[in-house]
Amino acid sequence: MGRVQNKSIVVTGAAKGIGRACATLLAHEGAKVVISDIDTKLGEEAASEISDNGGEAMFIQHDVTSESDWNTVIEKASSEFDGVDVLVNNAGILLLKPLVETTLEEWQRVLNVNVTSTFLGTRAVFETMRSKGSGSIINLSSIYGLVGAPHAAAYQASKRAVRLFSKGAAAEYAEFGIRVNSLHPGVIDTPMAHHLLVEDEVKNAVLGPTLLKRAGLAEEIAPAVLFLASDESSFVVGSEMVIDGGYSAN
Repeated sequence: MGRVQNKSIVVTGAAKGIGRACATLLAHEGAKVVISDIDTKLGEEAASEISDNGGEAMFIQHDVTSESDWNTVIEKASSEFDGVDVLVNNAGILLLKPLVETTLEEWQRVLNVNVTSTFLGTRAVFETMRSKGSGSIINLSSIYGLVGAPHAAAYQASKRAVRLFSKGAAAEYAEFGIRVNSLHPGVIDTPMAHHLLVEDEVKNAVLGPTLLKRAGLAEEIAPAVLFLASDESSFVVGSEMVIDGGYSAN
C-alpha cells in the first residue's frame, strides 16, 4: 500500500480494459487518479467505483486526438490535484485488416488515436512536470511495436511509432527529471480484443508463439504501470517493458 501515495496520475482510456485496471490499482496504492475517456458512462462508473472503495478519482470526458481536450484535462488535473506527477498514455484502438483493404481514413484514424494522442499528451503535461522537477510518462505500445504479423500493418506502424517516440521524448525530458518509458503488452483479454479470443481457431492464431499459451489479463499489466509510476523505477528511462507471456521470446 502507498507505493504512489498522493501522486496525481492521469490515465487515458481508463473507462475499461487495461486503463481501468491501472486506474484501480494506482488508486488502491494511494494515487489521486484522473480517469480520462471518451466514454462518459463507463468513465463515470470507473471513477465512482474507485471512490466507493475509498480511493480518490475524478472523471474527465476526453477525446485524446483533440489538442484542446488535452489542455483541459491537464488544467483540471493540475487545479484539482496540484499538478500532474504521472501520465499513462493508454488510450488506443486496434485494427486488424489486410493492408490492401485498409482505407486511408482507417490508417489515419489508427495513427491519430494511437500516436498523435501520445504526442499531444506528452507535450501537454511537460510544463506541470517541469515545474515539479519530476514526472513519469508511461506510453502503452504493444508487442506489435516490436514484431511483425499479417493483417496488422496500420496498428503495428502506430505502436512502433509510440516506441521510438518514447525514446526521443525520454532523451529530451530526462534533464528535467521527467522519465518516459514504453510498455509492450502481448495479447490481453480486454473488451478491445475479446472478440478475437472466442473461437479456438482465431484465438490460437492470435496468440501465435505465446509461450504461456493463453491471453493475459488487464490486471497482469497494471502492476508494471504501477512500478513505472512509482519512485521504485527512478533509474528507468527511455526503456521498453515487455509483458507478453513469451510471445516475443522466439
